[in-house]
Amino acid sequence: MDKFQAVLKDGKILCALINKIKPGIITKKINNSKMPFLQMENTSNFLEACEKIGISKTDLFQTVDLYDKINMVQVVNCIYALGRKAPKVGYQGPTLGVKEADHNPRNFDAETLNAGQTVIGLQMGSNKGANQAGMSFGRSRSINDHGTNGTE
Repeated sequence: MDKFQAVLKDGKILCALINKIKPGIITKKINNSKMPFLQMENTSNFLEACEKIGISKTDLFQTVDLYDKINMVQVVNCIYALGRKAPKVGYQGPTLGVKEADHNPRNFDAETLNAGQTVIGLQMGSNKGANQAGMSFGRSRSINDHGTNGTE
C-alpha cells in the first residue's frame, strides 16, 4: 500500500485518469511541483471532477486521506466508484469493477397488484411453523451447566 500511495500522492495520475475518462473535465493546470499544497491541489481538483460526473460524496475521500495515508481504503473505493461511473459519462475503454445498475422502475396496474393478494398462504412455504423439532446438531443448551467452568 506504501507504493500505491506514493504513486498517487501528488495527484497527477488521478487528474490524468479522470481527464482520460472525461476529456477536459479538469480545466486547471496540473501541478508538477513537489510542494505539498500544490500536490494536494491536484487531488482536490480530481475530487471536484469526480463530483461533477456524479460520483456520490460517500464514495469520495478527503485529500489528506491520500496525502497522509490516513484512509487508503476510501481512496481505493473512490477509484472503483470512478470505474463504475466511467461508462455512464461516455468512456468506451476498459473499466474497473462491476457495472453500475440502471434505474429500472416496475409499474404494475391495479389488476396485477390485486392478483397478488389472492395467493394461498400454503403456496408461500411450509405450513409446519417455525420450530426446532428434529434439530440434532451442536451441544444442548443448559442454563446451569455445572462442571464446565470449574465452579462445582
